[in-house]
Parts: sequence; structure tokens; C-alpha cells
Amino acid sequence: MSERTTTLVTTIPQLREQRDALSGSVATVMTMGALHDGHLALVARARELADHVILTDFVNPLQFGPHEDFDAYPRDLGADLAAVDGLVDLIFAPAVEEMYPVLPPTVSVTAGPAGTVLEGAQRPGHFDGVLTVVTKLLQLTRPDVSVFGRKDAQQLALVQRLVADLHLPVRIEPVDIQREPSGLARSSRNIYLSEGGKQEALALSRTVTAARAAAPSASAIRAVLADALDRAEVTWDYAAAVDPATLREITDAHRGEVLIMVAARVEGTRLLDAAVAEATAP
Repeated sequence: MSERTTTLVTTIPQLREQRDALSGSVATVMTMGALHDGHLALVARARELADHVILTDFVNPLQFGPHEDFDAYPRDLGADLAAVDGLVDLIFAPAVEEMYPVLPPTVSVTAGPAGTVLEGAQRPGHFDGVLTVVTKLLQLTRPDVSVFGRKDAQQLALVQRLVADLHLPVRIEPVDIQREPSGLARSSRNIYLSEGGKQEALALSRTVTAARAAAPSASAIRAVLADALDRAEVTWDYAAAVDPATLREITDAHRGEVLIMVAARVEGTRLLDAAVAEATAP
């Protein structure tokens, strides 16, 4: 893949002007910065899918709760620029005031009941904030395709529902989880972990790997997750197997795709992992 000229824009008028100048297909990669190899895998996939790539670099305050790490969330625009220089056409890195002249916004998007379970139960309002900013960024960047990682499995499912339910003219492309050599899912929050914490955090990847290996039996998948919760190797928030269409936990009678989703705290840092399996037997 050839190198391209990367342009940084920080305002909506600048973005619109630069976007209008792009001919051919466009892919958008949405990030909150602190770019790592997982983000670069999204960029690489976007480059395969479209003629041009826009990366958004914005820490969205709407998706952080009152006791979460918005102020402490890692920000290093210079490092982000260096990481994707020559790989994307545009980087849109707006200030909060640029994206939200009124905060909270008068009009926003709601995720509905599916946004209140699992991750949404732990973080009330989180997915309303995610879907609001995703809608805004899709409107601003006008992509043909937008790529999202599978690690944030509930987010991916809800973005897919957003696009389908609101008839947004974009295709959502899932990208597999990027992992450290140890198996730990790559995350911007991994920088908060000590070496011992990273070893402890492997309980998440072991659990999703074991649950996926238990397929095609729905009951076996559920049993693996129940056993993990009982062992309590980490401070689990949840370890669940859900129907991707409803995000409700499956029963032994479920047949079809299963989302295996886990979340836990390690050294005070909240981590996620996920996998997709197929249930064809009780």
C-alpha cells in the first residue's frame, strides 16, 4: 500500500472542506486517541476497503460517567499523528467545544433497552453517548464504510443496530481483536497495568478462549462462563453469552451466533474481551 499525505483538521468547516475534496470511496476509523497496534489494524483494514481513510481522534465526554476516567484518559495527539502519518488521509481531532457547542447536547441518540444491560448496566448512559458521537462523526465524515473492533462487542452490536434502524448510508465492518503475544486484548487502558496485572488480566482471554472452544454446545459455553465467575481470578463485572440481536443472555435452547462478552477490573482498571461462537447443540 502506498504512503499518502496525512492532513490534520480540528474544526468542522475544515473537515467538510477536506472531505469534499476526496474522490472515490472513504472509510472512517473512530478512535479516542492513545493509538496502539489495535487501532493500526483498524486503519490497515480501512485501507483495504476504501480509496481514502479518515481517522477521528476525540475523547468523547458523553460516554464517561461522573466517576470515570475522562480527565485521566491518555491523550497524546503528537504520538497519534506520528503513528498514522502516511497511513490515513485525514485526522479529525476536534476540541470538545467543537463537537458539543452545548453540553449536554439538546438532542442526542439513545441506545434503548439494549444499551442498559451488561456494559450499559455498569455504565449508565454510556452507550447513549457512544451512539450520539458515532452518529455525529458518520454525518461529518460521510464514509462508505466504517470499521469497528470486536473487543467492544456490545458497542459494535449497537452501532450495527444504529445504522440499520436509522437507515444510515454506511457499512459497518467488524475487525478481529488484536492481542498481545500473551493473548491479552490490546487496549489503551493496558498502560495502567503493572506486569503482574497484565498476567492477572489473562484470565479474560483464557475465559473467552475456553468458552469459544466449548461450542457448539450452548450449555457448555454457559458452563465455562459460570465456572470463571465462581473462580473469581479477577474482579468480574460479568461473563456472559448473549444473543447478538437482543443482547439478552442465551439459554440452552439458543441456536445460532453467540457473543461471548467479559468485563473485569484488574488493579482498578476495567478491561473487556470478547469472542464470537456458533451454537448448534444444547
